[in-house]
Amino acid sequence: MNFADLRLAEPILRSLKHEGYENPTPIQAQAIPDILAGRDLLGCAQTGTGKTAAFALPILHRLTEKPKAVAVSAPHAAQGHHGPGHPVQHVPVQPPVHQPHRSSRAVRCLVLAPTRELALQIDESFRTYGRHLGLKHAVVFGGVNQHGQVSALSKGVDILVATPGRLLDLMNQGYVNLTAVEVFVLDEADRMLDMGFIHDIRQIVAKLPRHRQNLMFSATMPPDIRALADTILNRPAQIQVTPAATTLDAVDQSVYFVDRRNKPALLAHLIKHSAISRALVFTRTKHGADRVVRQLYKSGIRAEAIHGNKTQNARQRALTNFKNGKTPILIASDIAARGIDVDDISHVFNYDVTHEPETYVHRIGRTARAGAKGHAISFCDAEERQNLKAIERLIRKTIRVADDQPVYAAHTPESKAAHDDDRERQPQSHQRGGGGEHRDGQHRSGGGHRSGNDRQQPNSHRNGSHRSSSRSQPHSRSQSHSQPQPQSQSRSRDGNRAATPALDTARDRQEGSGVRKSGGHPSSHRAKHPLDRRAQGGGGQHGHRKQHAKHR
Repeated sequence: MNFADLRLAEPILRSLKHEGYENPTPIQAQAIPDILAGRDLLGCAQTGTGKTAAFALPILHRLTEKPKAVAVSAPHAAQGHHGPGHPVQHVPVQPPVHQPHRSSRAVRCLVLAPTRELALQIDESFRTYGRHLGLKHAVVFGGVNQHGQVSALSKGVDILVATPGRLLDLMNQGYVNLTAVEVFVLDEADRMLDMGFIHDIRQIVAKLPRHRQNLMFSATMPPDIRALADTILNRPAQIQVTPAATTLDAVDQSVYFVDRRNKPALLAHLIKHSAISRALVFTRTKHGADRVVRQLYKSGIRAEAIHGNKTQNARQRALTNFKNGKTPILIASDIAARGIDVDDISHVFNYDVTHEPETYVHRIGRTARAGAKGHAISFCDAEERQNLKAIERLIRKTIRVADDQPVYAAHTPESKAAHDDDRERQPQSHQRGGGGEHRDGQHRSGGGHRSGNDRQQPNSHRNGSHRSSSRSQPHSRSQSHSQPQPQSQSRSRDGNRAATPALDTARDRQEGSGVRKSGGHPSSHRAKHPLDRRAQGGGGQHGHRKQHAKHR
């Protein structure tokens, strides 16, 4: 099958030919016909599958039509919601007829994205594929002055790509009118929920017209995503391409068991002694990303960081340097990395093992694209072993322990044996995840923070289950080293569970940094645990030296 077989408008086919695209990817081949037919759609696809073009191409085609009737879903219930019982009305796709120029254009297509990087990427796709159509598009996101965005909106746009917080701000100021929206797209829905945007999404949906087409995409499909889909979509076509467990087969995954204090030296060693073209390094916190950049610089390795505390210009500059090879190593938070679309990343390093298994899938999906080989290397300290086991349960695979153990990854054989024994004892029915904060604001105690009975701790998760904490049994590795590493995981988690200073509490800062809008106040937890200041850059090397001296 080629794009011409999908009956896309000739100007769109011309743009695709100019970009060198002839054949659609699997998700494009499945999604485009349903979208052209006017159906609602629920798509499950990972990054790098061609998902953006899967909705951008048919939307551009439909917006260039002038049909006798609009093909949309049945009327929604009050406030834009509707149940699954309403019938769907479809009309045949009409040949594209270009509409005359209008001096004032209402927004006809709204695309919501969780981060500014992803929003910019989607807007660029509409620009690329619609260059011959004469449609106007704009992108709005927080973290920057709104003047330029307001100016673009005042001229009228057909396609608006937005992050939820900035869009609500502009709507409340009267700069955006959504009453003429024909197509609504919710992209990266799972990340939207992780960032606490559910209430913003519901407010925006309530302002949309009742007759519209809805498209929703997510890399994972947990129950809460399906529940959200039930409130927005009407009898959607459902497609799933390369599920999480199979996407990873092309990636060589390995893990080093390493003390936290040795992670910087191990990373520098592997970068210097591996055939790396481009490497993406994921850290848990923004300050941690900056700290890794400084540590690599001391080892003579050029690297840059991209995260929510960086200005938009700094982030764009770092991303450009990474794409053109000027900076081969990019240190990133999970949220900031959502807009990274680079095909030839040879290595992904999990400097910190994430407490969310789905995030691990997002991370390592950045490598091994387009048939290339890729490597995903994780650094796991004692506090992260539960996270590693949760990841292995999700991907249904035991991650290989790296054979080449340099001195930096110093672990006693007993330590590795203890981890292997943990793997055998851990029931498959136990809950995934680690410490941190749940979406409803409740603190999850599966991390370093312990209270009450250490042998059994409640964990708030989607399935509401509990698990026994293996940290109640001290591992032999901690007895063989001169410096124990009591790391609390109730600290700020960049891009997923982060809580930043007052400057970052504004909604537009949230969209750039991944700050949660809903939930409790993790900062109050941090006040009770002085060690957590190290996650914000307050402890650092000085904190290590004090602990070391005290131990001696």
